[in-house]
Amino acid sequence: MTTQEITNAVIESLEERKGEDILLLDLTGISSFCDYFVICTGTSDRMLDALANALIRDVSKALHKKARIEGNGRDGWLLVDYGDVVVHIMSPDQRDFYDLEELWSDGKILVHVQ
Repeated sequence: MTTQEITNAVIESLEERKGEDILLLDLTGISSFCDYFVICTGTSDRMLDALANALIRDVSKALHKKARIEGNGRDGWLLVDYGDVVVHIMSPDQRDFYDLEELWSDGKILVHVQ
């Protein structure tokens, strides 16, 4: 499976589950630990957990790809790690505070679904 297949499956899953402000950021040549970030906002603790759990199920079913998950909805930030693709599912407050888009502004925005 390709990295593009993973990013497509991730974005599709998050969109289907009503994730908000989904951003695919290309970090190829910028980051040493991954090539892509997907950043998504969820509006509640329960929604954050639901987005992450659905994402893991959907990608596993479609691509037979396993992921590691860090954090939980109560923290306001979950990280789902697919190796070259790292997914950040964040509350609006955490997303504003950490501002990953600005921190990684050298990356190229490939997809932005609002």
